[in-house]
Amino acid sequence: MTVSLRLNPEDTELFKRYAAINNLSMSDMIRNAVLEKIEDEYDLQCYEKAIEEYRNNPVTYSLDEVEKELGL
Repeated sequence: MTVSLRLNPEDTELFKRYAAINNLSMSDMIRNAVLEKIEDEYDLQCYEKAIEEYRNNPVTYSLDEVEKELGL
């Protein structure tokens, strides 16, 4: 798939310099940035779900308890 991106001259120069400093193509740099953004948002959603579950049932287990439960 091909994606087109419009940038002003200042952003274009910034993107090019960043890609060059990090030895990346513009395509790789933009792909990496988008994937990182998606991963960050997914991590935040997982955190919010986990903290909500904990608030509804604030039970915790020590490592020893977990190992015993799992027979490790």
